[in-house]
Amino acid sequence: MGEKIMYDTIFARSFSRYDQKKLGYGAFLGCFLIALSFCIVFKPDAGVKMLRITTASDSDNPRAHDTSSSMGMIANESNSFEIEMVVESETSSTKDTISRSNSKTPLVKPICHVEERTEYCETNGDIRVDGKSSTVFMTSGSSNSSWKISPYARRGDEAALIRVTKWSIKAGADAGLQCGKNHSVPGIMFSLGGYAGNNFHDYTDIVLPLILTSKQFDGEVKFLVTDNNPWWTDKFRHVLRNLSRYELIDIDKEVVVHCFTSVIVGLKRYPKELNIDPMKSSYSMKEFRQFLRSAYSLSKENAIKIRDNTNSDGKERPRLLILSRKRTRAFMNTYAIAGMARSLGYEVVVDEANSNVTRVAKTVNSCDVMMGVHGAGLTNMVFLPENAIVIQVVPIGGFEWLAKTDFGEPSKDMKLRYLDYKIKTEESTLIQQYPPDHEVFNNPYAIQDRSWYEFKSIYLEKQNVKVDVTRFKGTLLRALELLHE
Repeated sequence: MGEKIMYDTIFARSFSRYDQKKLGYGAFLGCFLIALSFCIVFKPDAGVKMLRITTASDSDNPRAHDTSSSMGMIANESNSFEIEMVVESETSSTKDTISRSNSKTPLVKPICHVEERTEYCETNGDIRVDGKSSTVFMTSGSSNSSWKISPYARRGDEAALIRVTKWSIKAGADAGLQCGKNHSVPGIMFSLGGYAGNNFHDYTDIVLPLILTSKQFDGEVKFLVTDNNPWWTDKFRHVLRNLSRYELIDIDKEVVVHCFTSVIVGLKRYPKELNIDPMKSSYSMKEFRQFLRSAYSLSKENAIKIRDNTNSDGKERPRLLILSRKRTRAFMNTYAIAGMARSLGYEVVVDEANSNVTRVAKTVNSCDVMMGVHGAGLTNMVFLPENAIVIQVVPIGGFEWLAKTDFGEPSKDMKLRYLDYKIKTEESTLIQQYPPDHEVFNNPYAIQDRSWYEFKSIYLEKQNVKVDVTRFKGTLLRALELLHE
């Protein structure tokens, strides 16, 4: 009977489960120990190594635990890659080696996630980060496989990713690298390339994903920045200081190898702009805004709630912020808008959103209503108090969908109220450049399909707005009604 039992079958089971006769068992075990001893004598450096590649459905897949001599990645249903490596000790006994080969607790378990809008890898073990070669080495691996990742949370946007350094993650080799600096806390690597510098993308592609990825560490984490922009880190220094207790590492400039036991390459994010999926995260947009209020010491938590007949004595006047722009999509009649708003009972503030986040945050937070033409400046609605109102002035050019996606939908999860005002042809300065029956007014989508650069030049760079004050009055009155509710 012993002759019919294959070696692989015995290796895959516990010794306590066979029911063979003692004589047969003793004969087989004796042969096995003799063969094993022979191998150890002639190859003393040989350990027993296994590589296990699993997916979410492995429990029902009899092939899931097959061993392999090379690293691989298998996509599971959520487009994540899970690679488990088990490396056995050379000094372990025969029985210990056999039982550990079936263990479900791997010594190294890197996981790479490829999602709709981002990709990131979680690595654990002996991790060595070499900035000179833009490579993360996992020296505990048992093969020399590698893959590349762009650590910027806008997957699929080639115009953004062309400005992002691709990093390699290599398992099973360290290229002879010695640790130049050892770290006792985890690391997170992310890029400041892409669209960094555009205020909207600063928040939706970097700040919010960075908070989602790092909050779990409660400050005990180090940031490794690739494609560093010093002006960006200075602009968001309050955010960075509230997420990490350590100095930022400009990894591209490091000449020594940095060693960690855990590094996340890339950032987590959700597909929608300025959004967190509450079904997939314990963190919410409300907590995100609370974090910003704390980081910038903002005192106003809720917008004013107007009571009837309280404006007659000059008290409880709602503050309206008009976001001005100096170059494109600027208001051409700001003073007329401000005068009309004051006549309705608003206290009016006119300001431009610049790179001084502390000043901008305090100004925005002090207001109950914020209005502006579609553009990155409206992203500062993140600092508005709860139940405040955002008014987006939508210019000519078929911006309705973009306006809703970038600011309309995100405002709801921020507990803000949203209004939009779609300008007419005569309210756009494009009427001074093109006749009323021109394609620019009648079919902007055709221009966008023909050339993004032509679309951008016309609608984003050459267009300013002169609001019809009488027509716009209704929108400001609606905002006052909302503040009464």
